[in-house]
Amino acid sequence: MSIDGCVSHTNLGPPDLEVFEYFDALMRDADLIAYGRKMYEIMFPYWADEANWADELDTEFGQRLTAFDKIVFSRTLDSAEYNTRIVSTDPAAELKKLKQAPGKNIYVGTVSMLPQLAQAGVIDEYHFVVVPVIVGKGPRLVEDGSLAEKLNLELVATRTFKSGCIALHYAKQTL
Repeated sequence: MSIDGCVSHTNLGPPDLEVFEYFDALMRDADLIAYGRKMYEIMFPYWADEANWADELDTEFGQRLTAFDKIVFSRTLDSAEYNTRIVSTDPAAELKKLKQAPGKNIYVGTVSMLPQLAQAGVIDEYHFVVVPVIVGKGPRLVEDGSLAEKLNLELVATRTFKSGCIALHYAKQTL
């Protein structure tokens, strides 16, 4: 996201190699990815198309992402590919159920449902990468009025990249 909280990939551009490797490493600790419809449609079929794999890292990432088990929360999609199951029920209830099942982490790759999922308490950790740019337009991480109450987070770690991007890792604050 930009310094001013904008999250549109079209405004920020693709991540550099170091940031890409950071996201790739995060995904290695998960065994399920949950997307909203918009993010799913951005990610696929792009990453499933070998023509978009420019190097070894892209190839590994594209293969792993395509093979990953995924769910997409949507009331409008009729079908999904690439090991993806469509869930049209309440996203928070579905994630609560999935968290009870054995396995690794669940990676949530959607901005539009962040307030709903955060308020339901189903997100345990947050990983943000702040890009050193002020965009001034586009969707924001959290839109005005979308949270019923503030979220208190605890800083777990930071990482500064050569590009000036900063990774912020937070956990839900336990009182």
